[in-house]
Amino acid sequence: MSFICGVQRIMPERTQTLSQWVDAVAQLAQPERIQWCNGSEAEWEVLSREMLAQGEMLPLNPKTYPHCYLHRSDPTDVARVEQVTYICSPQKDDAGPNNNWMSPKDAHSLYERLFSGCMRNRTLYVVPYCMGPLDSPWSQLGVEITDSRYVVANMRLMTRMGETIQKRIQAGEPFVRGQHSLGDLSPDHRYILHYPAENLIQSIGSGYGGNALLGKKCHALRIASWNARQEGWLAEHMLIVGVENPEGQIYYLAAAFPSSCGKTNLAMLVPPPSFPGWKVWTVGDDIAWMHVGHDGRLWAINPEAGYFGVVPGTNATTNPNAFRMIQRDTIFTNVAVTSDGEPWWEGLSFGTPAIDWRGRPYDPVNGPAAHPNSRFTTRAEQNPAWSKHSMDPMGVPITAILFGGRRAHVAPLVYEAKNWAHGVLTGCALASETTAAASGKTGVVRRDPMAMLPFCGYHFGDYWRHWINLRDRVSQLPRIFHVNWFRQGKDGKFLWPGYGENLRVIQWILERCENRITAQDSPIGYLPTPGSDFNLKGLTLDQGALGELFGVDRKDWIDEFENLESFLLDYEPRVPIELKEALQRVQRELSSQS
Repeated sequence: MSFICGVQRIMPERTQTLSQWVDAVAQLAQPERIQWCNGSEAEWEVLSREMLAQGEMLPLNPKTYPHCYLHRSDPTDVARVEQVTYICSPQKDDAGPNNNWMSPKDAHSLYERLFSGCMRNRTLYVVPYCMGPLDSPWSQLGVEITDSRYVVANMRLMTRMGETIQKRIQAGEPFVRGQHSLGDLSPDHRYILHYPAENLIQSIGSGYGGNALLGKKCHALRIASWNARQEGWLAEHMLIVGVENPEGQIYYLAAAFPSSCGKTNLAMLVPPPSFPGWKVWTVGDDIAWMHVGHDGRLWAINPEAGYFGVVPGTNATTNPNAFRMIQRDTIFTNVAVTSDGEPWWEGLSFGTPAIDWRGRPYDPVNGPAAHPNSRFTTRAEQNPAWSKHSMDPMGVPITAILFGGRRAHVAPLVYEAKNWAHGVLTGCALASETTAAASGKTGVVRRDPMAMLPFCGYHFGDYWRHWINLRDRVSQLPRIFHVNWFRQGKDGKFLWPGYGENLRVIQWILERCENRITAQDSPIGYLPTPGSDFNLKGLTLDQGALGELFGVDRKDWIDEFENLESFLLDYEPRVPIELKEALQRVQRELSSQS
């Protein structure tokens, strides 16, 4: 146990040294050789040559996409597999209905059976890494053992990895252990096991990023969320963005959206011409670790050093910063390829796919040319909007927290929660239409509180209690808002232009945080007054669209909160009373005015 900046860091007792642990895994997995990775350019040169020689990566056009490569995963291994992802806490109730649970004893037994001999004729790579700035007290160290060169290559881009981290661990700093193997890639032998009380992750049977890059969702969210509750901070599935106004003031926002719901686009937003002098800076695009600062505000760091983003739909119009940054030094996964060796995906306005994501000649009969969950991996510094403050050891102060999903109906463009408990309810009520980022049907409305349903490492009731209790530790709480860029009209078309125009919503949010403008009161929260305190200058939207974008249909919302009430029953008796009282207040207001 240690203390960091006044916070008690609770780590499990461990008798094995790093070398002893690696030797124990190697004895079980029986690799041909062991390689300790240092993250150097020389190491990457050797690794990339091996991957190219073995066909694990394919080179892309060196003139138009220098130092870019394509990786094709197994067709059965293209997304997170939540159905075989487990939290292995000592008590089943602590995992909650939001997680699959397996006892630690049974999980370790399963692991030993599946990992036995799984690395024969392969190399065992030891990848020491740091999540967060190297000199931040909020950062965490980890080591991933893997037999996948693709994983090593991606961890090199996504984390701060190397010999320095190894030395810190060998000197006694605590770390999260991750054990990964491709196994035989059989879906029947695919498991992702998390032991929060042991700071341990075991993954086998998948090479896909969310299941195999153990520093990302596994460490930075499932394990870290458990640790955060123990230590009094938050590990969240949130982007962090800095918005600079023409006066040079920078406000930092954290925003939680389910995967494929516009997180990366918002994190890298480019101000439209109608906003001269405004700038947007990317601190992080996916994960935020938030701590209480010495000044009583909530501060956030981005634990990642790179991006692992969904690429379909990315182009020079939708996300020019992302489009520019992936033109070099990028690993693409499951995209199509043109005849001249350039990567291709749906959403590009030029080029023609010749080979699809499976490596077959492209035929529309076989479906999309690029997989809907195809990805890019690249270093954060390549983003033209990258914020140097993402390297600050203490992070950046958070002014507002945004929750947003992909909803064709019900949710207006933006509204503000009335207080902290109502804000936690707003996050708890978050729902979105499913996308290809997770296996299963797409287009189904799924409730996804705080966008953490697949990632919270413990019981959601305890998680919401942890959020509620934060108000007693933070003297300057961020305001909480809900946004929905995806509202559709009766014709099925989007009512809001989105992308850069979303800065209009951010401007309203910042003005609310500064108490510069009033808002309309409604049962669900505070709403803008279009054309009055909400900037619509230069946009052409008819009154019907405005009414739908900013309106609250009471019947729809009564149904929405009845659905939420039923959803919460699954988490009793651990649902905080403050959350239930906030829900009841909204329901009473909706019923009394209907």
